[in-house]
Amino acid sequence: SVYICKRLQTGGRKSSMKKHLSSIILFLVFVAGLSIFLYPSVSNYINSRHQSRAIATYDEALAKLSQEDYSSFWAAAKKYNAELASKTTNFNLSKDELKEYDSLLDPTGTGVMGHLEIESIGVDLPIYHGVSESVLQVGIGHLPGTSLPTGGASTHTVLSGHRGLPSSKLLSDLDQMVVGDTFLIHIMDQTFAYQVDQINIVLPDETEGLAITKGMDYCTLVTCTPYGVNTHRLLVRGKRVDYKEESRLIVPADATRYSALLVAPFFALPVLIILFLFVVISTSGHVNGSSHRKH
Repeated sequence: SVYICKRLQTGGRKSSMKKHLSSIILFLVFVAGLSIFLYPSVSNYINSRHQSRAIATYDEALAKLSQEDYSSFWAAAKKYNAELASKTTNFNLSKDELKEYDSLLDPTGTGVMGHLEIESIGVDLPIYHGVSESVLQVGIGHLPGTSLPTGGASTHTVLSGHRGLPSSKLLSDLDQMVVGDTFLIHIMDQTFAYQVDQINIVLPDETEGLAITKGMDYCTLVTCTPYGVNTHRLLVRGKRVDYKEESRLIVPADATRYSALLVAPFFALPVLIILFLFVVISTSGHVNGSSHRKH
């Protein structure tokens, strides 16, 4: 009988250890799954804070500029655009041309030209020189070889941004824009408004739609499409319209569009927790039931 009791005690300890081990494994799986699930939303929130800070830093630096500084930057940028309009479109600049390009419209010395605001899809992102991957990971890039964002006749500014990044929203919702929507480009002490007049999907090498049109003032927003496949390019072109601060469209709080990527985790989290607790309780009950049967 003593032998039998010892065997029962040993079996009980083993059952208890199995129960705790199962719970630990389930907990670790739950934490890992939850971390993967929440990563896009948390990462996007952090990057949004960094983007907002970049814009705030830009605005703070602008406050220190004099009117003479503004005039000098605008004059150099408009001269560059005038020369660009007289040439054939070329997106592959030489080292000397890139050096000149990088020196223009950079009042803060950080490479930030300004910021792009699209109220209808909740976008307010810094605009940087160039379209390198390091730029497109954190904001909007200005395509070298296209007009600097100064407005004016015979200019066509092209701004590019990623969509579908797990770490940041960026231009993920650009496909929600329709003809008639407006967006703003804030450059130094001026704001330029553009109204969407054309939306096209083209192949990466089809760049004819990005050329300067004589006498016109355009800005085209470019991103990859279809979402996650990225075989084509979505071109959302805007035509310059008058901008009036007092007539800006303010989207009501109850009409704000939120990305499903941001909303889904907050609805799914309670479901995941309930499911986890259900599995733990079920496993615990199963182990305890087995233990009682042995006794």
